Amino acid sequence: MPAHQRAQVDGGLRPRGAGAGQGSPEGAGPGGAVGGREGRMAARRALKAVLVDLSGTLHVEDSAVPGAQEALKRLRNAPVTIRFVTNTTKECKRDLLERLTKLGFEIAESEIFTSLTAARNLVEQKQVRPLLLLDNRALPDFTGIATDNPNAVVVGLAPESFHYEMMNRAFRLILDGAPLIAIHKARYFKKKDGLALGPGPFVAGLEYATDTKATVVGKPEKTFFLEALRGTGCAPEEAVMIGDDCRDDVGGAQNAGMRGILVRTGKYWVDWSFWEAVVCSVIRPWGWQPLPRSKLDRILLCVPVTL
Repeated sequence: MPAHQRAQVDGGLRPRGAGAGQGSPEGAGPGGAVGGREGRMAARRALKAVLVDLSGTLHVEDSAVPGAQEALKRLRNAPVTIRFVTNTTKECKRDLLERLTKLGFEIAESEIFTSLTAARNLVEQKQVRPLLLLDNRALPDFTGIATDNPNAVVVGLAPESFHYEMMNRAFRLILDGAPLIAIHKARYFKKKDGLALGPGPFVAGLEYATDTKATVVGKPEKTFFLEALRGTGCAPEEAVMIGDDCRDDVGGAQNAGMRGILVRTGKYWVDWSFWEAVVCSVIRPWGWQPLPRSKLDRILLCVPVTL
């Protein structure tokens, strides 16, 4: 991404007078035992894999994020393994790859790991017959999965299925003991015309009505990131995640032992979870006074986040 659109999460701003290992995230906390410039250089040398979010990071619907193609080409020149990870449930992997190719991205299907893939894997492991609350364009990723007489509920982004009759059918199945599987619980996502509800609110409604908890398979779940790294030969501490969602991309990756980079595109502009993370996890412990939101954007390029 262009430098002005990137907020690196692991280095930068420190309180005045704080040396390496003293009041700074470089000297304390997960992944920060080694302080100062030497620690940062060691971390760079250890980097072997890069996970890149898609929607909001490389593209928004049918438009590429400005500069994203060039940034990816530069990343290809680095000696790292690249995987593209996404929570999107609006379309199957084949259609997603076709969309990315039309936008000028050179990506192989084997490099993409989606939450739909993770959900299918779980369905196969549990050997259940799911009621699929999914967009029709996502159904090809479940080809071969038996869905007659369902005994499980799988929820992704399904605007045409989120009506009373279908939600009530899912509700009754869960009351009868069917497991609830959420492909992810994103609260919202970015569209060209603004924000739109994600599957999270609908999953939460089913959880509330049935007094049960969903099994979540997509970001920010730790297992999702570890599955995405499988086959790369890399440990989590040797990988970095790049995305536009502070909670699901950056926070999830850090919880899995990885580093995180937040890009200033996609939902970043309106996702104040980043503001909350900065105030609660960074600014207040250092004794600083939180800034009003109108001034926050001025400091994002140099604020480290430790979720």
